[in-house]
Amino acid sequence: MNASNQPSHGTAAPDAAKASRRVALWLFVMCGLVAAMVIVGGATRLTDSGLSIVEWRPVTGAIPPLSEADWLAEFEKYKTIPEYSEVNYGMSLSEFKQIYWWEWGHRLLGRALGFAFLIPFAFFAATRQLTRGLSIKLGGLFVLGGLQGALGWWMVSSGLADRIDVSQYRLAAHLSLAVLLFGCMLWLAFDLWPVRRVTAPRKLRLGAFALAGGVFLQMILGAFVAGLRAGRTFNTWPLMDGKFFPDGYFHGRASFNDLFETMAAVQFNHRIGAYLLAAGALWFYLAARKTAMAPRARLVLAAVGFQIVLGVWTVLAATPISLGLAHQAGALLVFGAALYAAHGVSAAAR
Repeated sequence: MNASNQPSHGTAAPDAAKASRRVALWLFVMCGLVAAMVIVGGATRLTDSGLSIVEWRPVTGAIPPLSEADWLAEFEKYKTIPEYSEVNYGMSLSEFKQIYWWEWGHRLLGRALGFAFLIPFAFFAATRQLTRGLSIKLGGLFVLGGLQGALGWWMVSSGLADRIDVSQYRLAAHLSLAVLLFGCMLWLAFDLWPVRRVTAPRKLRLGAFALAGGVFLQMILGAFVAGLRAGRTFNTWPLMDGKFFPDGYFHGRASFNDLFETMAAVQFNHRIGAYLLAAGALWFYLAARKTAMAPRARLVLAAVGFQIVLGVWTVLAATPISLGLAHQAGALLVFGAALYAAHGVSAAAR
């Protein structure tokens, strides 16, 4: 996703280098907002708030209940879904308000993120600070952002009728698109920001991209852990309740779906993914330590190591909200570090 620094039109265009920096800074801010969106989404999950709003109203839904009658109407709608009758039966209106505000805040942040993208995008385009190719890429990201809102409702709708929670598959899809948007915007920002290009052998280029892809997949495995609340089981380490392969992992009449539908399997898979990433990050560091890629490789190794320590702590503590959100934020930092390394070697390959 390389972005040229040359403006797309003639004499009135501002200095290309300054324009590129401005657009890059905006994209870095957008990455921060997407990260905040992911973390708040994690909080709605950990506080069991995601099903508190049972309707999708992209425009009017921005206005929260303003009167006691409005609150009671929203509460009555919530009482019609299985989560209330089977999990939260008898909860008070004040308790409902707590979970409602989490989900409303998550949706409001999504709306704000859309405006934070669209308004500067329109300004940069109108003032001729974007190349034609970059305009197309940014337009595509805006469309994907809109689809992310629809995907979020598709996820929520899975928990409104026949189950007490959202589908872990839809949750993983929702997170996947959020991380993809984060990664694409970060990559474009790296393209536009002046960086020192480095040379690296082919194995390091391949290794850097493999690590970035591995981090992405590991985050999706983490989404399955969150979807099944598997982080609050098997709260021992390094073994899972005294066993390497925990009880319930491909025991009896197991099927392939069990890899994504049992607590034992999804937590075990996430643990193994972490070990593989640690091995990959260590290899990358050792292979790069005498090259110009050494600083980036050290960053990736340090980020992966810190994230694994944080993950172990989170599991041992049975995933309290604070650690769960810190672990989710750490995953984005690891992904950002891996993309930074991959971008450095990809720049050398051009």
